[in-house]
Amino acid sequence: MVMVSATEMINKAHEGHYTIGAFNLNNLEWTKAVLAGVQQANSPVILQVSEGAGKYMGGFKTVADMVRDLHDSMGITVPVALHLDHGTFEGAKACIEAGFTSIMFDGSHYDFEENLKKSKEIIELAHSKGISVECEVGGIGGTEDGVTSAGELADPKECAAIAELGVDFLAAGIGNIHGIYPPDWQGLNFERLEEINEAVHGKPLVLHGGSGIPFDQVHKAITMGVSKINVNTDLQLVFAAATRKYFEAGKDLEGKGYDPRKLLKPGCDAITAKVIEMVNQFGSAGKA
Repeated sequence: MVMVSATEMINKAHEGHYTIGAFNLNNLEWTKAVLAGVQQANSPVILQVSEGAGKYMGGFKTVADMVRDLHDSMGITVPVALHLDHGTFEGAKACIEAGFTSIMFDGSHYDFEENLKKSKEIIELAHSKGISVECEVGGIGGTEDGVTSAGELADPKECAAIAELGVDFLAAGIGNIHGIYPPDWQGLNFERLEEINEAVHGKPLVLHGGSGIPFDQVHKAITMGVSKINVNTDLQLVFAAATRKYFEAGKDLEGKGYDPRKLLKPGCDAITAKVIEMVNQFGSAGKA
């Protein structure tokens, strides 16, 4: 099965009141671990990379080739979309050329008219090639690829204007943030989420900063139109914890425990287990 646009899986999730996990990739091991998890859980998945991660891995073409090759060599049968996370205008175009099947153009840092203009151009270009598109209104708190936001709430009217362009799914700030949530976090703003959902007439919505949000809030967001949840920090945390445990136990000093294939294995296994846990929470397990 070839990799697919995210549109069909997102629309099915929206109609079925579950959500698709969009897991950020950082290297080859990360990609294998996530794919292993969704295959075991029989869940559709969005694999996504930020521009920074794409550069770290050798460029967008390298990422696209790696994901396709692993998809085939691992015998993956669940639907898989390869998505650009928080893409710039030029980055989105580059990923379209590199063979991504889905892209995000994040124009939220522009004034709205510029965001609207650039979003329209990207949507038309991507759709002409069968590629799904995500855009953003409002700010997602925290820092992503050097862009810092306080987490501004999205304006429902602006959301409606982007939705009318034909975007496939829309990221809207509702108090969510990237990274670890602080102790004084106020939670998701469900009143604003309801207003946005009504404004976009049921267009699938995206929840960025999905790591660390209490499950009851995640579940409520899904019932209110969120059909894609981004996960990065949760996987980084379990990978780091398992790797730390390996070193603290002195496993790297036993035999050939220093072999990277051995010392990275606990972290990768932890990622696979976390992915399985999360897609079951999201309701997408068994939906491939």
